[in-house]
Amino acid sequence: MEEPAMAVIDYYFTSASPFTYIGHRALCEVAEKHRCEVRFKPVNLGAVWEVSGAVPPAKRPAVRQNLRMIELQRHAAFRGLKINVQPKYFPVDSSLADRVVIALVEAGHDPRYFMGKVFAGVWANEENIADAAVLASYLSQTGNDPVPALEDARQPWTAEIRERNAQEAIAANAVGVPTYVLNGEPFWGQDRIELLDHALAAGRPPYHSPLA
Repeated sequence: MEEPAMAVIDYYFTSASPFTYIGHRALCEVAEKHRCEVRFKPVNLGAVWEVSGAVPPAKRPAVRQNLRMIELQRHAAFRGLKINVQPKYFPVDSSLADRVVIALVEAGHDPRYFMGKVFAGVWANEENIADAAVLASYLSQTGNDPVPALEDARQPWTAEIRERNAQEAIAANAVGVPTYVLNGEPFWGQDRIELLDHALAAGRPPYHSPLA
């Protein structure tokens, strides 16, 4: 008797996203629990926001900015994570870090531990993830050779994949990041991880919008 096919989670994110940081460890734990394959897909968030109508935090009304600060503290505490809601290096250009993840994936490496270093670098450790030397340190700390990873990250094809990932996320109805897609059903936000866990445990068919 054949074993059922392994479930696949498409994980859309950007390296500067605080909610991606908050949910990263929990998402990886759920995937391991259910023996899922995770496909790590950094995106150009601006392209996703252009379709979903979202704007950068600094352009949001004050009431939304204030609530975001509260939510970040609340969710970080819930997941047992340290967070600085006004980090030294934010906003920050996350494109190189994103492209390093793509380079690792394309080389057949697991990027999750490098990603964990990057996320914590922004939101817990006051480090500049736009600095190639910082990324090289993270790569070394996680057992990856920084030279080929950074060389590949600077190649045009990694930018092309990042843009393609954004279009895939849009097609999957991602509103922002993180978004986890299981069988075509999007789970937007780290606070949906428990719902993703439930869907995997139940083995239910995916939900779809009747408006699509």
